[in-house]
Amino acid sequence: MNTKFFTNRNNNSLIDKFKGIFEFQNIHYFDALVGYFRASGYFKLRPFLDNVSEIRILVGINADELIANAKRKGQLYLENPESTKEEYLNFVSKDIEKASYDAITEKSIVQFIDDIISGKVKVRAYGQKNLHSKIYIFKPKPFNQHTTGSVITGSSNLTDAGLGTYDNSNYEFNVLLNDFCDVQFATEEFEELWEDSSELIPADIQRLKEKTYLADENLKPYDLFLKMLIEYFGDSVIRDKVGNLTLPDGYTNLQYQADAVVEGFHKLMKHNGFILADVVGLGKTIIATRIIKKYIEKNGYNTKVLIVYPNALEVNWKTTIKDFGIANYVHFISNGSLHKIIEGNHINYLKPEDYDLIIVDEAHKFRTSSTHMYGLLELICKTPRATVGNDIDRKKKVMLITATPLNNKPEDIANQVYLFQDSRKSTLEGVPNLQSFFADKIEMYKKLYLIKDHHQLVAKVKEIYEPIREKIFTELVIRRTRADIKKIPRYYEDIVAQGMTFPNVIGPNKIEYQFNDYQEKVFFETVSAIIDSLGYFRYRAIEFIDPKHADLYDNATLISQQLSMIMKTQLVKRLESSFQAFKKSIYRFYISNQRMIDMFEKDQVFIAPDIDINKFLDDGKDEQLIEKIEELSKESPNNQIFKAKDFSPELLEGLRKDQEILEDLYHKWENIGDDPKTKKFLSEIDKTFFNTKNVEKKLVIFSESKETVEYLAEKLQEAGRTDVLAISASNSKQRFATIRKNFDANYPDKHENNFNIIITTEVLAEGINLHRSNVLLNYDIPWNATKLMQRIGRVNRIGTKASEIFIYNFYPTAQSNDLIKLNEKALKKLQGFHSAFSEDSKIYSEEEQLIEGTLGNLQPQEEVDERLQYLELVRDLFENNFKEYKRIKNLPLKSRVGRLATVKEKESKEIIGQSLENAVLCYLRNKIKEGFYVANNKNCVEITFYQAVKLFEATKKEKPTNVLEDHFGAVSNALEQFKKVYNTVYSTEDYDTSNLSVQERNAVLFLNSLKDLQRNFPQELSDDFIELIDASLRIIYMGVFRKFRNEIATLAAKQKKKKMPLAKVIVELNLIMNKYPIANIARLDALRTEEEQQPKIFEEPKIVITETFS
Repeated sequence: MNTKFFTNRNNNSLIDKFKGIFEFQNIHYFDALVGYFRASGYFKLRPFLDNVSEIRILVGINADELIANAKRKGQLYLENPESTKEEYLNFVSKDIEKASYDAITEKSIVQFIDDIISGKVKVRAYGQKNLHSKIYIFKPKPFNQHTTGSVITGSSNLTDAGLGTYDNSNYEFNVLLNDFCDVQFATEEFEELWEDSSELIPADIQRLKEKTYLADENLKPYDLFLKMLIEYFGDSVIRDKVGNLTLPDGYTNLQYQADAVVEGFHKLMKHNGFILADVVGLGKTIIATRIIKKYIEKNGYNTKVLIVYPNALEVNWKTTIKDFGIANYVHFISNGSLHKIIEGNHINYLKPEDYDLIIVDEAHKFRTSSTHMYGLLELICKTPRATVGNDIDRKKKVMLITATPLNNKPEDIANQVYLFQDSRKSTLEGVPNLQSFFADKIEMYKKLYLIKDHHQLVAKVKEIYEPIREKIFTELVIRRTRADIKKIPRYYEDIVAQGMTFPNVIGPNKIEYQFNDYQEKVFFETVSAIIDSLGYFRYRAIEFIDPKHADLYDNATLISQQLSMIMKTQLVKRLESSFQAFKKSIYRFYISNQRMIDMFEKDQVFIAPDIDINKFLDDGKDEQLIEKIEELSKESPNNQIFKAKDFSPELLEGLRKDQEILEDLYHKWENIGDDPKTKKFLSEIDKTFFNTKNVEKKLVIFSESKETVEYLAEKLQEAGRTDVLAISASNSKQRFATIRKNFDANYPDKHENNFNIIITTEVLAEGINLHRSNVLLNYDIPWNATKLMQRIGRVNRIGTKASEIFIYNFYPTAQSNDLIKLNEKALKKLQGFHSAFSEDSKIYSEEEQLIEGTLGNLQPQEEVDERLQYLELVRDLFENNFKEYKRIKNLPLKSRVGRLATVKEKESKEIIGQSLENAVLCYLRNKIKEGFYVANNKNCVEITFYQAVKLFEATKKEKPTNVLEDHFGAVSNALEQFKKVYNTVYSTEDYDTSNLSVQERNAVLFLNSLKDLQRNFPQELSDDFIELIDASLRIIYMGVFRKFRNEIATLAAKQKKKKMPLAKVIVELNLIMNKYPIANIARLDALRTEEEQQPKIFEEPKIVITETFS
């Protein structure tokens, strides 16, 4: 082997040559001229330098950048020694920041600093021009023609990679020269450069030390608490300064809204969407509009926005968008018209791929993924953008707006999140597979009905929803309550300064009623009949159809069961609403059931899901009905006229048995007498609802039943009230202006008092203000109990004159409550909502408790989001003590402090179940993931932000203790845990191909089986078609379109059952794929950027801060 050349290959490394020279030659002088000098290189070299008397290291800096900066300013670059030293010190401090965190490395860093301070090593920085040369000079004393000196020159810098200290070091090319003239020439060149360089004196090195975590500054636990918050919240502390400059006339720049705009826009860009879930009455439409405008400015002026809303919100949205001057960029569509976009041929709408930003108001209406409406919206949201602007991501941005995003169960929030997150490949750190994350919560929720004790129920609901809150909501949801705004002085002072206020909600207050003996008996018998006796055969006809017609009705048994359950539920709800509503419902059921019996007797059984058969029969249009069904059957064969023999005899038997029960109920309810609930209501009108607490003498009454609304209005009119307005879906639009004039405190023109009582169905639970009233009565409790929040939001709004809002609920009677579990249902839903999102006030039950912050116990008080409190602490520091904010922000990474374990004894027991003694608390992150860890030398556990902040939190008075000397092993455990999670989550595949649901697994097996057939059927299964199948598989694995996997799985089951020929399978698969943008996705997959195609490179985690506990 040639010993003059060193390449760092085949055990021929530069560090080995250095070792040989220092060990076997008498070296007195060692000079190094390098373009880059890393502390890591010096650490490896240091053991050989103990006996070297004079050591000089001359380092180049990035002079090119300094020269370029001078040129940009139109100046001639003249080296400034102070700038040169500062540039070099910054480089070394960053190098120390990136160095391994262990005892040996830290000792070496300290040795390097001590060597310079002691004078053993002299370091200078050269800044006149870039230094690319690498020269290492070894000389004895004296040095002349008769003594041995050496010079090594080549490509290696004084770094780990350049010296060849590890297996995958850089390939270098260095040569050793021993001739005196060569060494002398190198020395002369070095001396000339040394004279022109800037010397680092001990004071400079002290500045270097202060730039690193080794600084002598006596940090306090409170400093690191603030550092943790500043690093975690990042730019969120810097508020939107444009404020009033961007708002049109008539709009107030409320600070809590401005903050939501900044944070919401950040979430929108980071996660492709978020949920704006402020409680009702805080101005979500204005916040959303400001974010829309901000996105248009970001993406460019070809941006197209689609706003999806219920009809009741149309006027408000169009007015606000027009006021903000962005109407040219926005299209509006109601929930029921989404099909017009999918069809792609409507003059007023673009195709799904042409929209950049989708806004969905009252997004909780899209909580059920199995509905047709959800499927349409998912297609619109998930179809990739055809063209991109300054926002180059092909995925659309989606903003969901709702005050009640959690409507029934964990699936609800999951389904809404899936509108902008792929269920099996999310952008959330630590939760790449949302489907797996939600699966166990959904199963736990299904078992809640088994819990009888309310306190146990509350605890179990907390167990389900707190992980959702910590892992999902903190990243994807913005939600502030009135309690939050009152708690933050800056927000509340701003509200007061604008002449606004938030009323207190008093209640809910119980109103109960009693049956007489006969009513109680009939009521009990009715509940028993509805739940246990009726078979609901009227709604189960297709369940009993002859198998030869089975192809017409997929899942006939399941559909029949669902329909009968819907009818059963409706009857119980009507029973709870009013006698009048129930009597009308039972009569309709009685008539329609008899009509079906008559059909069998006439041997003409109408099955027509696409029309209302009873409406034709009510009008006596039997012949027109037959003609209509025959016409429909040509395009929709499931609309048919069958013979009696086409059904099992069990159906007619069941219909007749049901009719006997219905006839008995009908006659009993004809003689039921006056409704005690109505009597109670009328007796409380003046005494309770219109007493002195009612500020403007207005009353709002909600009922789920139109019949109840009309019945109550009639009873009030009979009692002499002429100021009653009855509203339902049939007249709400026509009466919109009247409602505003009489009940909207924000109505800009003259207020009227022609109507003082408004009785309405859920049609007015959204999109309108009724806050001239401060008294609200829930005549019946909706089974979807979070509708109560929407109802209360109509009167609890900014602009009311009242300081208090009074809520009254009619409670279910004991008889039905025992049987239908209405209280349990409502408590379960509402506690889930409070646990996940926080809410201003109790809505339904006195036993219901509101969750306190994050991990605390439930408290019967208004909820405050602790995350907002911590963010406000940092914002306050930023605004009012910027010097201190800057000092904390500039604390170097790896900053650390020692604390006593006893200070956090209580919190640690709650969070990790034991003391923190001899443990470390670490905050780690890289560009993709950040995490908080509690570790010792043996174990490590990752904790949430909410848990970590409780442990980092400190008072200004708390004094530090010495950092544990042996804490490096614990920190190493935390780093390993970070890497383990990172590699599992981010560095395996683009998406999770395991943990498939049953439907996903069946769909994947089916599609792969078709791919396997290509070899035998190349014409039927072309390469282009296989490409579409591959795109379909990716879509299933990533969880892009939830309904797509279901449809493929259904086709797979159908093929397994009927053994369809391949040609028919391909036709049906094409029909499914054509409903989704599969071809478009396949094309875009091929156009993914080069960066995305490159293999992922793991980025080492940075240690942000560490605390040790002794």
